[in-house]
Amino acid sequence: MAETKDFNIVAETGIHARPATLLVQAASKYTADVTLIYQGKEVNLKSIMGVMSLGVGHGADVTIKADGDDADQALAAVTKVMEDEGLAK
Repeated sequence: MAETKDFNIVAETGIHARPATLLVQAASKYTADVTLIYQGKEVNLKSIMGVMSLGVGHGADVTIKADGDDADQALAAVTKVMEDEGLAK
């Protein structure tokens, strides 16, 4: 069963290269499919190119979706990165 969580991006620079890399690294530790959804587009959160292609900026609303055996742990790890990096609330 898929787990989802919504975030509002509060970082002035949005999701740029460094936080995107940290998000990809966090998601990649899990077998679950982890997806970043922004303005109707979905990309694999384990793909740095996919994440960067969305151009998520300050004030954006995004949803993270995790689906798989360890979906809840994957979502928790991504949430921690979002909060620790001051990316989202």
